[in-house]
Amino acid sequence: MLCGLIAGELNLCRSCLRDLPWIRAACRLCARPLLAADDGVRCGQCDIELRYLDRVRAALVYEFPVDQLLAQAKFRHRRDLARAAGDGLAEVARHWQPPDLLIPVPLHPRRLVERGFNQAEEIAASLTRCCGVRADHRAARRNRHTQAQSELPAAVRRRNLRGAFSTRRNFVGLQVAIVDDVVTTGSTASELARSLREAGAESVELWSVARVVNAYGTRNT
Repeated sequence: MLCGLIAGELNLCRSCLRDLPWIRAACRLCARPLLAADDGVRCGQCDIELRYLDRVRAALVYEFPVDQLLAQAKFRHRRDLARAAGDGLAEVARHWQPPDLLIPVPLHPRRLVERGFNQAEEIAASLTRCCGVRADHRAARRNRHTQAQSELPAAVRRRNLRGAFSTRRNFVGLQVAIVDDVVTTGSTASELARSLREAGAESVELWSVARVVNAYGTRNT
């Protein structure tokens, strides 16, 4: 999908996968990219909403070509690109401690009609194939058709999502991983995590394909 060469059954060839902006070292809580020597330490400047999340994990930095792949998947109805993004996350997630259940961030039915598919569900399907963890697409629902988070400043995002999610099952004692394509402030995942915890979830992580790094973020070396 990037170089145009034959990749067999892969969405991205091995060379293109290798050249993506992988997060090689990261903060153990917010997934901020760090210098290799600091891998696994807490960065001390976590800029993601962690109130209801135990941890954020991400595979890639949200920059070219990852930003283009995810934007086209979401806004140009490219299910194949969503699957490619899921394959990228699966490359890394195979080395993580598996949860009991994956919960793709749900879309409101109106937004689902607009896009044609839920990119988080496609990403979760790749994780299921790779890690063998079941994804439950019906366990959570989006109650309100909220304004797109990407259109809002960080200070407004939490208010925009208040009460946006509810759950449809019992999560008592379960370790859950929310699946999404991009994490910016974490407000969407945190609000969903709140609902999951109210339904009994023991722990909630966010597994995201890409992590937005602000202007002051430290890149890998």
